[in-house]
Amino acid sequence: MSLDSVRDFLRQHAPDITVLELADSTATVAEAAAGHGVAPAQIAKTLAISVNGQAMLVVAGGEARLDNRLARARFGGKVRMLPADEVAALTGHPVGGVCPFGLRTPLPVYCDVSLRRFAEVLPAAGSRNSALRIAPERLAALAGAEWVEVCRDSSEGGA
Repeated sequence: MSLDSVRDFLRQHAPDITVLELADSTATVAEAAAGHGVAPAQIAKTLAISVNGQAMLVVAGGEARLDNRLARARFGGKVRMLPADEVAALTGHPVGGVCPFGLRTPLPVYCDVSLRRFAEVLPAAGSRNSALRIAPERLAALAGAEWVEVCRDSSEGGA
């Protein structure tokens, strides 16, 4: 069902983009990177968070970690990760398949600058074994996302 909403979104807004489905899970950054033969940092993971009761999505590079100080300064409050059941209810996508396309509920979407170091990134596509290949700028445009800097590379620390 969730994969179908992403396919419907792409049919309407980006018919040239193909959803890639693998036999094995790509629900984690490591699984997705191995399955698609790319570096973990090239996976575009989508974090579902809440700030002051407002749910939102942050799409970031696979090795990036949300920096609480940067996120608090940018979003104006303490960041809380949403529990899996809330994520599924809001997005229509299961954890491990969340992406900013084909959402059940319209949500603000932000793309972290960690995505910009690649010509192409791979976000999930609504299921735990699907993804798509897309340029970061196009991902942001299709998602109606604003660019932010709220993450740090995992080697730099962060949350």
